[in-house]
Amino acid sequence: MAPEELTQWLARDLDAGFEEVVRTHQHRLFALALGMCGNPHDAEEVAQDTFVRAYRALKRYSPQRLAELKLAAWLSRIAVNLVRNRVRSRRPELTLLDGAEAESVEVPERRAGPERTVLARAGVRRLAGLVAALPPAQREAVLLHSVQQLTYAEVAGALSLSEATVRSNVHRGLQALRARAGWLSEVS
Repeated sequence: MAPEELTQWLARDLDAGFEEVVRTHQHRLFALALGMCGNPHDAEEVAQDTFVRAYRALKRYSPQRLAELKLAAWLSRIAVNLVRNRVRSRRPELTLLDGAEAESVEVPERRAGPERTVLARAGVRRLAGLVAALPPAQREAVLLHSVQQLTYAEVAGALSLSEATVRSNVHRGLQALRARAGWLSEVS
């Protein structure tokens, strides 16, 4: 379902439409929270809290405002703020995504079978550690733009920053990742 169709549905019937919002965005918000806080339990709580807060806020929105809402960026902003509140004083821990995600990482075709799986898992662990080591502003911008595939404008809205600052944070974050890991040269 297209984002515009979903927001139109929300404007007509919040309760029925919100179920689709959860189905559509739950995995993306969990991945965002996991990338930012590094703990699956915390990430699950952040995703749930995001939906609770979003539903409460949407109940107060007019149908016109609901129809115009950029839902992915708005939900990301709620999640980012919740994670910031949770992890202000601690560094994210390195967390390996479950086996299904780890196996989906692309590894050069010359590898096959178990070797490919081992290399993919090692690559995911290394990348997660490198992303977790980025300064928070760069980590948030890289996760939202390069992983969640939000536009610079959407990331700027989610993080309450200017678009120029977001572009700078993404650029610096990816530059730092490339400097630490030569095999990330295709990330942009």
